[in-house]
Amino acid sequence: MALLTLDTIAVTIGQAEPLDRLSLDIDRGEILGIVGESGSGKSMTALAIMGLLPLIGGKVSAGAIRFDGVELTKLPEADYRRLRGKRMALITQNPMTSLDPIRTVGAQIDQVGTLHMGMRAEAARERSIEIMEQLRIPDAATVHGQYPHQLSGGMKQRIVIAMALMGEPDLIVADEPTTALDVTIQAQIIQILVDLVRQRGLALILITHDMGVVAQACDKVAVLYAGRLAEFAAVGEIFASPRHPYTRALIGCIAKEGQASGSLVGIPGTIPGVFAYPSGCRYHPRCALAVPACAVNVPPEQRLGAARVACDWVTEVAHG
Repeated sequence: MALLTLDTIAVTIGQAEPLDRLSLDIDRGEILGIVGESGSGKSMTALAIMGLLPLIGGKVSAGAIRFDGVELTKLPEADYRRLRGKRMALITQNPMTSLDPIRTVGAQIDQVGTLHMGMRAEAARERSIEIMEQLRIPDAATVHGQYPHQLSGGMKQRIVIAMALMGEPDLIVADEPTTALDVTIQAQIIQILVDLVRQRGLALILITHDMGVVAQACDKVAVLYAGRLAEFAAVGEIFASPRHPYTRALIGCIAKEGQASGSLVGIPGTIPGVFAYPSGCRYHPRCALAVPACAVNVPPEQRLGAARVACDWVTEVAHG
């Protein structure tokens, strides 16, 4: 049994349905990448997993989310709160929104230990510094007493990761954790997360728009488009033989070494808003392979070994 399973979930916010029939799974020791353009439903998936949809007026309106055998969609908030920060942790994309500017970063890491692990203050401080050292923070004892504004963006993101690790979680959901960082620091943060999974046997969901990061870090990939799953497969399979036209288009946007200037081609059009989803396949207005039936039929997910693809023309795409 997988550690976490999303079973055909739908999410509603008022009259909007930003996620529709989404199914995913991840086990310990795995890194699942969730990719797609802005508006595809990546962050909404993170909020659904972490039980934070009520903060934006949303709810899981259909399907099930099971974490280590526990059905989360029926879980009382008090019980969910005991999971969050301890067995499940969230890393957000902008560390400045996750850190209290008027408290030292060390106190914020310590608090996870005292609240979720029952540690005394001194034990929490020692554990915090130990985790900071594991995250390659130089002079961790000094940094422990500093404030967020005294640290660089990359260092602040390490502090947020330390907060996530303090509760010794089984699952970490990292929502665009490197977006605000420069390329060199991005690579360092991703490598830290990968090392944590391999060393500790965590499950990591890595939400990103960067297919290069996916290729570097992930074991399997879920490609979302306009609130629906387009493709789900092992990372090697995704890059070697992408089956969904949208997956192929995303991979086609990756710059390659030695590529001629001006030869990089983007995806025409834009992803529709939640109140403007087209009928049928939601990707069909932008799809070069679309036929009239694509505007009418919602493509069912087809299983191809361990992979799943939601495209009526998957055979043609795979061999086209």
